[in-house]
Amino acid sequence: MRNLFPLFIKELIKLGAKTPDDLAVIKRRLAKKYGVQCPSNVDLLKVYHKSVKNRTVEASNKIEILLRTRPVRSLSGIVNISVLTKPYPCPGKCLYCPIEKGIPKSYVSGEPAVERAKRLKYDPYLQTKKRIEMLEDEGHPTDKIELRVVGGTWSYYPKKYQLWFIKRCFDACSIRKSKTMVAVLRSNETAKHRIVGLSVETRPDFINPEEIRWLRELGATMIELGVQSIYDDVLKLNRRGHGVKETIEATKLLKNAGFKVLYQMMPNLPGSTPSRDLKMFKELFSDSRFKPDLLKIYPCALIKKSPLYKLWQKKLYKPYTEKQLVILIKSIKKIIPCYVRIQRITRDIPSHSIVAGPAKISNLRQVVTGNCKCIRCREVKGNYDPNEKLHMFRENYDASGGKEIFLSFENKNRTKLHSLLRLRINTDNIAIIREIHTYGQSLEVRPPSKSGGGRTSTSPQHKGLGRKLVNEAEEIAKKSASRRIAVISGVGVRGYWRTLGYKLENTYMVKKFRN
Repeated sequence: MRNLFPLFIKELIKLGAKTPDDLAVIKRRLAKKYGVQCPSNVDLLKVYHKSVKNRTVEASNKIEILLRTRPVRSLSGIVNISVLTKPYPCPGKCLYCPIEKGIPKSYVSGEPAVERAKRLKYDPYLQTKKRIEMLEDEGHPTDKIELRVVGGTWSYYPKKYQLWFIKRCFDACSIRKSKTMVAVLRSNETAKHRIVGLSVETRPDFINPEEIRWLRELGATMIELGVQSIYDDVLKLNRRGHGVKETIEATKLLKNAGFKVLYQMMPNLPGSTPSRDLKMFKELFSDSRFKPDLLKIYPCALIKKSPLYKLWQKKLYKPYTEKQLVILIKSIKKIIPCYVRIQRITRDIPSHSIVAGPAKISNLRQVVTGNCKCIRCREVKGNYDPNEKLHMFRENYDASGGKEIFLSFENKNRTKLHSLLRLRINTDNIAIIREIHTYGQSLEVRPPSKSGGGRTSTSPQHKGLGRKLVNEAEEIAKKSASRRIAVISGVGVRGYWRTLGYKLENTYMVKKFRN
């Protein structure tokens, strides 16, 4: 049967399949013609790539897109890879946190990332490498990778383990193994698989200047803070182990250092109510001490292996109803500012692991869709129109003692966001670019072949939008009396910043302004 695959590819190109429906019809017709089962897209894609390499067929951008499996994986301009740390003790004693033997605290069996990590014995190199291979098999470009390190409290792991773990992730993205961390970071600047962003999960009470310096040495650009609530009484009742002041201080330190800050928030906690949770989210974006860049909304899931289960048995805790949670999340989405991205709504916890409560709704994001102007809801994704006129928008807001400027390229009614930049001016007039990102289908860093075609019509990437935003940010920085501008660049993007006149200083890309 596999010998017939090249014929399938040639016929697909010849017949001009344009849509997934076209593809399905042609595959069925050819399968019937040759008396075989319909081949999978993954198998056909492998043969297509081999045929292009052997020059037996011409490259076709349309065919490659049609054969791509789960296209959403690369429609945000990058591919995301999550790697799980080994099981390790955590200083927290949170009521809601599940404890399962052989799994990092707060995670449970059945979560996709957990199952992958268990099969690979939590090896960071293999987790990264296998995920890259899977994405490539599905037809996704893997040039630009956002690496997400998940597991227990990252900052509580021994520094030696942290260094080894991150290095092995970078090793998996490079052609050859490097002896030192400095060498592997340098190698990744020009590697086939470039890590353009790196995030870790930690607690607010672990963030201090020393920890920030260490995170930068590892190449981190975004920090996921387990905030859960901004009310001290709720934190205390749930045995969180820190208060709101630690969240406020951590947020300021991280933003001043250029990090993107993601808050993991947990509605439905003991001590709260739907109305109080909504009030909390309103305060997140009205109180300048908070204002995170990204959110993960994880409604409290009642799991048998958590201390909270015993309270529920004693009827000392009552989860929200499904209706209460849906109304709450819809109300939250209505108040999200345009500079915030809701990364996720609910965890990938299998429903059979959840004893009671609305966290069993696995498709909550789809249920509450609409009436939201967050970044994720406005991303252009696959709806790029090269003829559509774009406008530059600017949002100014005060946050954590500094001035934030959010620049973006969008269509006129701001329903399709193409590119964005976050600029921060600290109190001492230090200007730092905390993020730059162009959305749409991820395109390879390397120039496409002439026969590839279609690059200019499929995605807003590589069309100079980022460069225009950087130019605008530099002008804003100059007007604020900044003498230079810094960028918390992902390691794999340093080469891009060099083309714009920036140089590496310590762990930042920096450009000095001429007097």
